[in-house]
Amino acid sequence: MKIATSVTLAVFLAVIPTWGSAWWAINRLEVFPVSETVWEVVAGVGTSAADFWCGAGDFAQRVIGVPAVARIYIWKPIGPSVTRPGRKAVQFSMSPPAGADTSTGYSLTVKRAGDNLARHTAVWYCYQYDGPAIWDRW
Repeated sequence: MKIATSVTLAVFLAVIPTWGSAWWAINRLEVFPVSETVWEVVAGVGTSAADFWCGAGDFAQRVIGVPAVARIYIWKPIGPSVTRPGRKAVQFSMSPPAGADTSTGYSLTVKRAGDNLARHTAVWYCYQYDGPAIWDRW
């Protein structure tokens, strides 16, 4: 019995730093700082482009405190996560990567570096969920 308790405690203590470093967006996606100016929104099951933008906008609003009209840029398009190995993620920043095309298209995407939205528009996607009430996701 003591061995099982010790193993459980060791596993719990190994996972604590990972849990503690994540910030959870309103749509329950994990957001991690990658550098001082870049943060990563990690995909969950069935995550859409709108979900990634919601996570980025919510982080920019509630953690960084950027103004509503400030632009959020895709720093690195959807690909392997650097903070959660084996998962997909999108990296965002308040400035575009060097040489990126920052013109906006007509469709919402997370596949092009430099694509951008105003912070208030990104947060707007947090409230466009068509299913049950947002708190039912927990």
